[in-house]
Amino acid sequence: MFAREMRDQVRKTRLENGLTVITERMPWLRSATVGIWVRRGSRHEPAELNGICHFIEHAVFKGTLRRTALDIAIETDRLGGHLDAYTMHELTGFSLKVVDTAIEQAFDLLSDIVARPRFAPEDLAIEQRVILEEIKMVEDTPEELLAELFNDAFFPQHPLGRPIEGTPATVPTFDRERTLYFHRRSYAPRNIVVAAAGNIEHERLVELAAQVFSAVPSEDDAPSVERPTPAAPILIERKRDLEQAHMILAAPWPSARSEERFAANLLISILGGGTSSRLWQTIREERGLAYSVGAATSAFSDVGVFQVYAGTSPDQLGEVLDLSMRELRRIAREPVSDEELRLAKDQAISSILLGLESSSMRAGTLARQEIIHGRYIPPEETIELIERVTPEDLRDLARTYLQTERMAFGALGDLNGFRVDRARLEI
Repeated sequence: MFAREMRDQVRKTRLENGLTVITERMPWLRSATVGIWVRRGSRHEPAELNGICHFIEHAVFKGTLRRTALDIAIETDRLGGHLDAYTMHELTGFSLKVVDTAIEQAFDLLSDIVARPRFAPEDLAIEQRVILEEIKMVEDTPEELLAELFNDAFFPQHPLGRPIEGTPATVPTFDRERTLYFHRRSYAPRNIVVAAAGNIEHERLVELAAQVFSAVPSEDDAPSVERPTPAAPILIERKRDLEQAHMILAAPWPSARSEERFAANLLISILGGGTSSRLWQTIREERGLAYSVGAATSAFSDVGVFQVYAGTSPDQLGEVLDLSMRELRRIAREPVSDEELRLAKDQAISSILLGLESSSMRAGTLARQEIIHGRYIPPEETIELIERVTPEDLRDLARTYLQTERMAFGALGDLNGFRVDRARLEI
């Protein structure tokens, strides 16, 4: 009964111009989250415009045809809510969490920002400088710098390998003409998903969305999305002024749409998803070789990336790499125990159930599911698929994806003399 009631609370409407409105009514909450998600991210940019999606995400807050930047800041504070905006490889999101009585004001603010930005030349020049400083911050943050260098090598000559924030060469070229042109094509109604969760009325949000976006032109926007072919680089970058060495161990992985994604996430959890995981216990707790160590995945629409990451002293990097490879070999050769799998399943299911209490989590989930899968996926469906995963599924998955010739390695730090060959990455 609970599952059916939850499905009954989710409604979706697609307007004639292609814009999608999807809501989940949660009448027992006093909070509500409304957001606007765009089916465009850095993956959809040509090389010469690398970073423009992220630039637009920043620039829309500099003012609209109705509001100044200060007006936007004051109104956000007055609503007392939490405003979030972010750019990813395959989408851009804007959301605002407020009390339920302020949902219409929140949508008016968000939709004005997204649909009617001013893009004044003087404002764009200021934001260019801000983002160039952001790029410098990445260069001064070893973990982020290594991630960008590694992505470029892992996805050579592909948008997934380019930095989301752009480069010092591309960002200064984002003048008003370029920014406005890209915004009009990318923020067309058919690329927009309006999602909300909380004590809201679906029909009213549909009405509000139609009022705002009916006047937005639907210009031709069909960027080619080439499926990437991951490489298997071994990348050693020397940076002498670092106290720690930072490493990434990676391989191709199931995509966000793959039926294997549930087994893939459970395997990540067992390997390095928490303090009871194999990597954490082996490298940090038993040997004290690292403060930060774990495993994670980046899942795109057509490819995924498995990563082990760690930060350690340069003279311990080889040992951390060898211990990590030992755990990868073990999980590819031996079924995990029933106890380990049960723990990973309990952790995943708890995360899902706890997320049901948050309007912001549920609004974001609605939007991402619509963009990635084109439909709402009830929590009980996800939980059922998690429960079906067996130890044999995890071993088969590891054998399929964790292959010697597909393993990649990256390291950054004071690494004079450090070497890695393919034999050391043998599974």
